[in-house]
Amino acid sequence: VQLQASGGGLVQTGGSLRLSCAASGRTFSDYGMAWFRQAPGKEREFVAVISWSGGTTDYADSVKGRFTISRDNAKNTMYLQMNNLKPEDTAVYHCAQDSLKYRIETIRERYRYWGQGTLVTVSS
Repeated sequence: VQLQASGGGLVQTGGSLRLSCAASGRTFSDYGMAWFRQAPGKEREFVAVISWSGGTTDYADSVKGRFTISRDNAKNTMYLQMNNLKPEDTAVYHCAQDSLKYRIETIRERYRYWGQGTLVTVSS
């Protein structure tokens, strides 16, 4: 399995970015996908998750109302639209694919496959 995250960059407070995660190696539409992030000196934390069909999503409280997770199973790609960005959103964002089919998980240890990460920097 390969996951390739892209779309990070430098943005001012209040700005927007759209992250993408291209997946290959397994039947994309069978697996839940998630975004996690890791800020300097902190542990990797859950950001958002989407079910295999795209019908169910969940978010960390810190990003609810500002971030939207989505997926296009025809393109084997997941997205994270990030609006109204804040300096505390600065982190390396990693996409992840669940180890097992047909479930939705927010626990980091339940994800076996990880992308390399894309850096998001929000300036104040």
